[in-house]
Amino acid sequence: MDRVNAIQVFIRVVETCSFSKAAAELGITQPTATKAIAATEERLGVRLLHRSTRGVTPTEVGTQYYERCKAIERAIDEAENQASQVHRGAGGLLRISTSVAFGRRVLVPLALGYMQDNPGVHIDISFDDRYADLVEQGMDVAIRMGQMADSSLGARYLGSNPWVMVASRPYIDQHGEPEVPGDLAQHACIVYSSVQGDDRWRLTPPAGAAVSAPVKGPFRSNNLSAVLAAARAGLGLAILPWYVARESLASDAVRVVMADHGLPAQEMHAVYPSPKLVPQKVTRYIDHLQQALAGDWWLRAP
Repeated sequence: MDRVNAIQVFIRVVETCSFSKAAAELGITQPTATKAIAATEERLGVRLLHRSTRGVTPTEVGTQYYERCKAIERAIDEAENQASQVHRGAGGLLRISTSVAFGRRVLVPLALGYMQDNPGVHIDISFDDRYADLVEQGMDVAIRMGQMADSSLGARYLGSNPWVMVASRPYIDQHGEPEVPGDLAQHACIVYSSVQGDDRWRLTPPAGAAVSAPVKGPFRSNNLSAVLAAARAGLGLAILPWYVARESLASDAVRVVMADHGLPAQEMHAVYPSPKLVPQKVTRYIDHLQQALAGDWWLRAP
């Protein structure tokens, strides 16, 4: 029996003045309780209890030990209560990992609104286009794009992240607008080198199977803001997440190209270190994200 359990046995024996009553309350056998006290006395080298036919009473040393053990028991109870309250509470520090573009354009406005509605919440957001090790870096939740690989992480589906092809009006006026995937070979294409397969874009015509079209152009980057800036500057066609292109489309800095062709959409997931015993602050925040990212969220300002 470990020392914490042995302390609990000792406390109950002193308070009930009986090995059998203490054992019954703790759900153990009387011999187990007797052996636990004997082992504690042997380890300490002192007698803690007087045993007689009339019952059990603590020795002088046993009384002092009992008071110390009660203080330990209270400290354990307080620690467990505090841990349970933190687990059940929606407040406290929430550490979030997200990609740079999605974090800056979508997650930060949503997080600020969430904090206004929940004053007890503190948020620490880390931006990185590489996946963070949630356990190693102490993250509570991360927002990830694409299909989830099998892992030990907990995950909840948040919604879809659709993409759109865009170009500036001056570019379209000068070079015309492609109508079918094969036309892309004659256009300057701005390549986002992280997700869209580098030099091949996948499009689905209005009627027919998906097509993988080779593309090339004068500018490529692994940063979505840089790709958008190049498109706005008239350097060519670009494929971007709708949430990145939305403001530029609304201001007419770029326009939708090949609107009748479908583009791959990414799944969005909130992931957290373990699917078991998820803290309330995490589940409530993910509930908030699911509501905010419902429907055509990419057409709405965060």
